[in-house]
Amino acid sequence: MNSTPSISNGGKPSGFHSPWILLLGIGLQLILGLFLGHLFETRFYMATGYLVGTGQNPYVPQDLSAVFGNAYFKGISSFGYPPPWALLLGLIYKGVYAAAPHFLLYNLALKIPIIAANIALSYLVSGILGKMGASPEASRRAWVFMLLNPFLLFASAAWGQIDSVVALLSLLALLRLDSAKWSASALLLALAVSVKPTALPLVPVVLAYLWGRSKPWTMRYLAIFTLSLLLFCASPFIILGWDPGIILRNWNAHFIVAGCMSFVSFFELTHNSLFLTGHWRWLGYLWAPALGVALYALRSGIADFEDLLRKSLALLLVFFLTRTWMSEPNILLIIPFILILTSMGRLDRFTLTAAWSLPLIFGVFNSSAAMLLFPSMPGTMDKLCAFGETFRTARLSFRTLVVIPWLIVGWRAAFLCFRKTPAVVS
Repeated sequence: MNSTPSISNGGKPSGFHSPWILLLGIGLQLILGLFLGHLFETRFYMATGYLVGTGQNPYVPQDLSAVFGNAYFKGISSFGYPPPWALLLGLIYKGVYAAAPHFLLYNLALKIPIIAANIALSYLVSGILGKMGASPEASRRAWVFMLLNPFLLFASAAWGQIDSVVALLSLLALLRLDSAKWSASALLLALAVSVKPTALPLVPVVLAYLWGRSKPWTMRYLAIFTLSLLLFCASPFIILGWDPGIILRNWNAHFIVAGCMSFVSFFELTHNSLFLTGHWRWLGYLWAPALGVALYALRSGIADFEDLLRKSLALLLVFFLTRTWMSEPNILLIIPFILILTSMGRLDRFTLTAAWSLPLIFGVFNSSAAMLLFPSMPGTMDKLCAFGETFRTARLSFRTLVVIPWLIVGWRAAFLCFRKTPAVVS
């Protein structure tokens, strides 16, 4: 493609990043971040910030209703991710809530790193497209998409989930890999996995990329990645004296639940439970052999950066599509990959539209949208959730129907990404 900017709009390049759109994107995220927050994640992050900020173990459940003067913090469970994000939450608590104990201000402060990651991700995606030879106009459209897409705003700034942070770190790791800055790439990828392990399928893709270029560096990369992962995940327990017992006892917690946007979304409706039991339990580990089969498709190696992005998206999709639990925000990790490949003509726009619109629709029937009112209007949230329970069967049935096209679109995109010479979509 021609990478020379076309001059229009008063002499500005067609790919010009309008400061007004940037301010609109930042303003929207700040407003959503202040007043909205998911009932579960917001409570977990607030509680984790308090526990870490006061020198306590965030992985031990506690009743914090007296701390926040809020009954919703009475039955809260422990933090569910590795330590790096918990440490950041502790710093935010000490710098904000401990100094000025305002509930909504604390809610917004917890979103600031997420909002910053969203802004950085918009420029990163735009820059990657420029590097790949996309037109300035395509880069600009991608930049606007990342700033103003409704689902991105819903799942990150409003919900408060951290998947866009993982996406930013993952893309930076792949970019450093392609620039032969392999040590920096290993460090970034380890940090991405340490923030949220959903980025783990990228590791074999990176190793396959390196294996065809430098076998010694493949082993060196793996060593740096492993040591960095241990540093990020294990050292806080040692240095801060946190007891990892609850994690070790519940190591399979993410593999024994079913529902949300997974292929067993119907499970909650048919079994009135989120926990896999009996012969259903083996499904919780289906992702492992599925990734093994997907890795076989990498045997021919990875040609270039675009191929690296395609194979990365493919393995992430296989991982997500074969897990028995996948919440809507998880899709934030793959949307930048889909957007880049769509802008380059490797995937069609229907795939991109379905990737963000289906989880947004799902969120409404999953009561996720209602639960976002927790920080500012908990009473209204309770009424909406209670109203949703009055037609629970219909709501869960429709929710399951929404998952079907997502599974079809996801598997189709995965197979397209595995093709050696994907067709260019006009």
